[in-house]
Amino acid sequence: MLKPLSILFVTSEVIPFVKVGGIADVSYSFPLAVRDMGHDIRVMIPKYGCISERKNRIHDINRLRDITIAVGKLSDVATVKSSSMNNPRTKVQAYITTNNKYFDSKKGIYENMNTGETYPDNDERFAFFCRSVIETCLILNWFPDVIHCNDWQTAMIPAYAKLLFPEQFKNTRFVFTIHNLNDQGEFPASSFDKTGLPASIKNDFIHKKNMNFVKGALKYSDYVTTVSPSYAKEITSDEKYTNGLSEILSKMKNFKGILNGIDPWYWNPRKDKLLKNKYDKDFWSYKEANKSFVLKKFNLEVKEGTPLIAMITRLDKQKGIDLVIESLETLMKEDVQFVLLGEGKPEYKQKLTNLAKSYKEKFAVSFGFNEELAHRIEAGADIYLLPSEHEPCGLNALYSLAYGAIPVVRETGGLKDIVTDIDEEKLTGNGFTFKNYKSVDLLKAIGRAIRLYQNKENWEGITVRNMEQDYSWKPRISEYDDIYRLITK
Repeated sequence: MLKPLSILFVTSEVIPFVKVGGIADVSYSFPLAVRDMGHDIRVMIPKYGCISERKNRIHDINRLRDITIAVGKLSDVATVKSSSMNNPRTKVQAYITTNNKYFDSKKGIYENMNTGETYPDNDERFAFFCRSVIETCLILNWFPDVIHCNDWQTAMIPAYAKLLFPEQFKNTRFVFTIHNLNDQGEFPASSFDKTGLPASIKNDFIHKKNMNFVKGALKYSDYVTTVSPSYAKEITSDEKYTNGLSEILSKMKNFKGILNGIDPWYWNPRKDKLLKNKYDKDFWSYKEANKSFVLKKFNLEVKEGTPLIAMITRLDKQKGIDLVIESLETLMKEDVQFVLLGEGKPEYKQKLTNLAKSYKEKFAVSFGFNEELAHRIEAGADIYLLPSEHEPCGLNALYSLAYGAIPVVRETGGLKDIVTDIDEEKLTGNGFTFKNYKSVDLLKAIGRAIRLYQNKENWEGITVRNMEQDYSWKPRISEYDDIYRLITK
């Protein structure tokens, strides 16, 4: 039997501590699945001002108090604390970097919550966090077999370890996972001078005359993954998805796309603690009870026989919000109701608010993010929209399938791997898909879903079949185990 590995999983967000996007869900479900395989995996994140130490049971570690962290010519003090993330079967330790200047004093994660402006010192903030990861390993004298980094906020770690502490980390290997190549950690070239790395390797981090965190991670990691096979193909062949990094990725031998999984306890309509009305064989009772709750929450009338369309999203062009806004007037002519939960750009909020006023009997929006409401919406929705311009994975498609909502998606990235178009005669497939990023094509796909909804027997057959599939990490976690074993030989 192969011996268990020691793994440090480093991320900028993870539930239950903090969530902005899907990376927080993956950073929860993935380590728990790896722990289930018997590996010693721990997680490390920054402690932002919005994270409650009391609520999350975060406590001190004596050895990790008041650590001096150098970021270029500057230095500041970090204290690394401890907590854990668990589900009913598994527990994973979490290390949490605290620092007033870069994290505790800021309520937002990447941007000012009041203005929506990105923090101008994000380069320093996350370079500081990356150095805190290295210093934690040095103080604990714990040099894991694998340090698994996620997105640009953790991208400096492989270079820091290999260039500044090569002897200590000589047996450690580095995996870097791209969750979304839309954000590469781009800053002015002068940002490199803040990192404390040797000037001789500056070009490893410079791309199109800018500092690029992700480019450096591609150079110094031992293996690079992304969150679906189709997205992997897109970012190795199409420059529009990559800001030119496709040229580097296409030449990498140690690169693979692996579809994300979901946690079988946290996202499970039979066991979900956030659902009052859980699923127990009677599909329509489960669906109607949750739909009724959602409609009342959004101040919409409960109408029998009318399908509920839902969308939980970041208000951003990438997520297809332009298509939704463009399509809404036509969609509102159908016998449907539509709820949208989202957070993002003020201009989209204003447009959606105006549309909700115009169609207040049928369309309602809620801004901000509410984890419990997100679970309730997945359980109450009949049709779930994911009309993304591009989509690395599309976790909400997995949640929708698991919770008995039919996804309507554009064929891009991970959505191509998750959703197979329904054949209305053979009743094969699990959702409705469209190819072109056009409102007319989105409306056609929604129209097909509405027509199928009229046949309750066929609708139930497909949704219940979808709910019985395994969307957890179990079918695919072995692919990561193989990568860990390969690079630690």
